[in-house]
Parts: sequence; structure tokens; C-alpha cells
Amino acid sequence: MSESAFLTQAFGESVPARQMLWLRGQLKKDVIKLLGHSYGKIRLYYWHHGTTTSWILEQIGKEKPITAGFVVDQQRIVQTHVLEFRESRGWEIKRPAFTQQFEFIELTDNNRLSKHIDGITGATLSVNAMNRMAKLALRLDQEVQLTLAQRQTH
Repeated sequence: MSESAFLTQAFGESVPARQMLWLRGQLKKDVIKLLGHSYGKIRLYYWHHGTTTSWILEQIGKEKPITAGFVVDQQRIVQTHVLEFRESRGWEIKRPAFTQQFEFIELTDNNRLSKHIDGITGATLSVNAMNRMAKLALRLDQEVQLTLAQRQTH
């Protein structure tokens, strides 16, 4: 699925403008903790409308990056799509039977997913990468919603 098709599916024909979120301070520390390693970017782009944010993220599976899109609404994942899979094994994570497991998942207080995601034999590293990206999308959504709430009170 292309980035534009993913965004159109998330927001309809009126895709909002792309926005930028800087990874610094506590957010940067949280990202490192969630991923278990430093993130190679200092900023991320996202799309936002109402209570919905959309994120296109990348994580290494075994050797190559996996690109996935996440739509978060009211701090729950409502859509997950693998946009580009570059590994030779583990392609099963692209199937709806796998990605639909992320629907309605939240990030718990101890930074875990609120529901167990079933693995796929032979695709453990790809599944782990998807879990890390799901956590990241949820944490980034929290940051955007907090920033919006702070702006509204000032």
C-alpha cells in the first residue's frame, strides 16, 4: 500500500497537512525506552485531524526496515497496515489476520500493549518490530494530544 493510499483510507479524500514532531527531552527518552535502542531520526512526521493521528514508521525486522502505518484515535490503534516489507522472510505480517490484532490496542501505564499479539513462526523479528512501532505510534499520539490540550488551556 502506498503512503497516499494509506492516508486516504485513514482520513478520506481530505487528508490533513503533514505535521512535524521533534524527538527531544522526555519524549526522546521514552522513545529509546520503548524501542530498546535510539531512534535514528530527530523528528517524525504525522497527520492529525480531530482526535485522530496517523503515523508512518520504520523499524528493522531482521536486517531491513519494515515500513508500517498506524492510525490512532482516542489513544487506541484503529488501523494498522504494513506499507513496505523488505525482508526475505516474515512477509506474513502483511496479512490482515495479523495486522487486525492491533485494532483497539492501547498503551498501558507500564508502556506495554494492552493486548497480546500472536506471533508468526519464522517471523519473530518482524512481529517484534511491529509491536515496537505500535507502542511508538501510541506514545507519539499521547504527546500530540497532550500538546494540543496544553495549547487549548493557554
